Amino acid sequence: MDARTLDCGIMAQKTFSKSGKKRSKKQQTIFRRRRIVFGIAVVVLVSFLVFCLYSLSRGIVAVNREIHHADVYAISRKEVPSPTKKKKSGVPDCGATNVALSLTPAASSFGVGGSMDFTTDIKYDGSSKVGCLVDISASNVVLTIKSGDDVIWKSNVCPVDADYRLLAKGDEVKQTITWPGTRIGSECVEESTLPKADRGVYSAQLSLEGHPKAKSDPVGITVE
Repeated sequence: MDARTLDCGIMAQKTFSKSGKKRSKKQQTIFRRRRIVFGIAVVVLVSFLVFCLYSLSRGIVAVNREIHHADVYAISRKEVPSPTKKKKSGVPDCGATNVALSLTPAASSFGVGGSMDFTTDIKYDGSSKVGCLVDISASNVVLTIKSGDDVIWKSNVCPVDADYRLLAKGDEVKQTITWPGTRIGSECVEESTLPKADRGVYSAQLSLEGHPKAKSDPVGITVE
């Protein structure tokens, strides 16, 4: 082997060695980049999963809270009866045999276009230990204004919600009902559209709806 051939072989070996080193560095750089990208992807994925689990747990807690609130509300509504609904408790209705009604006007007269307040009083005077049940709303405790046999005004023409009360020994309920000094028909209409009562003497009386004998003594009112 001559010197020229040997030199060519040595140069080829060096060239191969240098090119091999360059490919190894490039591969290492690509590998490091892939590892970095993979690591970032793993971090993002883990963060996303943690966020999803946190949101899901908060949602479950909120749903459970709402369900618990709804259950408590339903139980409270079930345990606390509405005061405006009559319950079948075995307590008799109040009537002429166990309550006394009285009516007191604020004055003996008022002018045309004015109004009159009446104090109503329902007092228990029965002997039963359980008492009696009465709806004290204006639809049941009725104020009636008359001129002779002509009914001028009644407090129960316009419907109102019932208001049941249990009355026993020593109990009485006082309220105020206002006659606006108008004439009313059989239908509920706006008060401002009703005609005013004329001058004259009128009779006012309190009664329990459905109990003809349960009523107060009539009182006279003069419209001047």
